[in-house]
Amino acid sequence: MNALPHGNSAQQPGLTPAQQPGLTLAQQSLHPSAAELGLWPRAGQAERVCADAPAGYAHCLALVRTDIHGLLAPDIPAGYSPADLRTAYDLTKYSSSKGSGETVAVVDAYDDPDAASDLAIYRRAYGLRPCTSANHCYTKKAFTLQGNSSWGEEESVDLDMVSAICPNCKILLVEAANNDIGSLASAEKYATAHADYVSNSWSGDEGSRTYDGDFNVSGVAITAATGDNGYNRTAQWPAILPSVTAVGGTTLSSFKPRIESAWSYAGSGCSTIYAKPSFQHDLDTGCSDRAEADTSADADPNTGVAVYDTDGESGWLVFGGTSVAAPIIASVFALGGNRADNNDTHLYAHKSSLNDVKSGQNGSCGKPLCTAGPGWDGPTGLGTPKGIAAF
Repeated sequence: MNALPHGNSAQQPGLTPAQQPGLTLAQQSLHPSAAELGLWPRAGQAERVCADAPAGYAHCLALVRTDIHGLLAPDIPAGYSPADLRTAYDLTKYSSSKGSGETVAVVDAYDDPDAASDLAIYRRAYGLRPCTSANHCYTKKAFTLQGNSSWGEEESVDLDMVSAICPNCKILLVEAANNDIGSLASAEKYATAHADYVSNSWSGDEGSRTYDGDFNVSGVAITAATGDNGYNRTAQWPAILPSVTAVGGTTLSSFKPRIESAWSYAGSGCSTIYAKPSFQHDLDTGCSDRAEADTSADADPNTGVAVYDTDGESGWLVFGGTSVAAPIIASVFALGGNRADNNDTHLYAHKSSLNDVKSGQNGSCGKPLCTAGPGWDGPTGLGTPKGIAAF
């Protein structure tokens, strides 16, 4: 895949953007997905939604395809559908029967005024039950009314991925006042006080430990994306925290059967601040201290997911990035009902219950920090969900 600077775009020949209003879609459960029709995945161009951020600030980690907009065929959005993802990760029966009473929070920055309406269109299109403020399924806590279309696209990714994996879960959207780390930490405190599962699809460089405690909350499973720049000499925070489940990324080349490799841009890293946690002591991570990732899910834009958004662009879009994987994993924790004091301890103790991703690499630092192989590796951690036993 080509490099992904902010603003890079190119048109892929052979696709006609069919910008039909999402509300005209019939329930997707009555139609095959693009993947089932053999129309997905496909390679193409993508760009970063958020620009890099200076020290003390975070950037979101969504990547949007610039060559695919709208529908590939009547009623068929491009990208993997909820059913595709649930099939790939052996979650179908759990997604239908579990999650009631659980709340998954997603923490982002700035206000997306279209978040609720976009979420409604996505869920209606895929035959998922409504999740609205009226039925007490969807709640939004906004610390600002200031909008930012880039972060608005990220919010759509997060809300749609929670819906895809745990359609019975309640969703809490927490919008920080801005992308300052302190503001995001304040939003995190609100999220952990009101939800047992919290997803963070953003990152900054590790350094200051000022806000570490806001991401270490007993009984709350916190996930964070490891970044989209491949191996990072400076580990990404908050994913690098031992109290957080660091979520890397894969290329999901086929959902049935599942064919998966390490995504070449999935973040991995070795901390220079945080000691090696007990759950990694017996592993060769190529790092004497805390290493990331712990687990992973689909993140490659070439094998990306369908999302509905009108705040940034308009309509049906395809997204990738570890920002896709982080809410997927938070939602699998919710399906598992795991409220342990350290969810990573449970995850590492049940590593045999994950799909071990054994091929692909995200850099030239070799095994295991950059190159996937049997067991733990930097880009994919212990692997991807295989049901809920590890979660």
